[in-house]
Amino acid sequence: MNREEKIVKLKLDVIFKRMFGTEQNESVIRSFVSSLLDIPKDSIRHIYINNVELTPEYIEQKFSRLDLKLDVDGKIVNIEMQVNKEPNYKERTLFYWSKLYSEDLQTGDEYGELRQTICINILNNSIFDCDSYHSHFEILEKNRKERLTDRFAIHFFELKKVKNSKQNKPVEDWLELINAETEDELMALQQSTTIPEIQEAIVILRQMSADEKIRQEAYYREKRLHDEASAMGGAKREGIAEGIEIGEAKGRAEGSIEKAMIVVKNLLAQNFTLENALAIADIDIETYNANL
Repeated sequence: MNREEKIVKLKLDVIFKRMFGTEQNESVIRSFVSSLLDIPKDSIRHIYINNVELTPEYIEQKFSRLDLKLDVDGKIVNIEMQVNKEPNYKERTLFYWSKLYSEDLQTGDEYGELRQTICINILNNSIFDCDSYHSHFEILEKNRKERLTDRFAIHFFELKKVKNSKQNKPVEDWLELINAETEDELMALQQSTTIPEIQEAIVILRQMSADEKIRQEAYYREKRLHDEASAMGGAKREGIAEGIEIGEAKGRAEGSIEKAMIVVKNLLAQNFTLENALAIADIDIETYNANL
């Protein structure tokens, strides 16, 4: 195989699910989850995959997301691979965690029976202003740093920051595998990793890359995701242009505050965060609230 030859990308959601959503790959999944959560592999007694089906209709969908729901020793673990940047992703993750946590409580159950719920987000973009590729969130008391409960945990792994890390943790090898796009990168990882399950995953990924049906599936899915990214980018550009154009026209008649408010309104309609919209319009939050 040509070392520069492209492989099917594990970061592509449909390939990710073929790898980590198939029960026959249980040893790979067990090692992957233990590395993500930094727990001993042998401590994971049971993994049950709740959503293993990958329908043809999914491949054709735009603006859809894929997540992997696992039952790990009684804990609810949800792993999501996010390829494209999405507005308000932190808030969406918190909302999704709350649904997973609350939906587990059956009628007649006591609140103490609610299970530990862990959301793991693997992102192909950066959303935190830090060098660390891993961000782990819990609920802590502000001054004492006392944890409210062990039921809540949300993890973010930012793929673009992995190469700059020198921690030599097993999870870094897994994230490098997800980042790999060529046979050359696979070979480099195969030679450097000491994790047998990653060696196994590399073999599986090569088999998928050699399967014409899977390559076509990956091609069409990636095209859909490119369409999604282009559509969102175009909508944002149109929103900025429209907001500025309307704002300028209005502002000439009514002043700069009114102009800025219209710019913010149009940007919010395009799913910009309030913080980003205010920055673009060059207006502070106090002025914004005072003119609502």
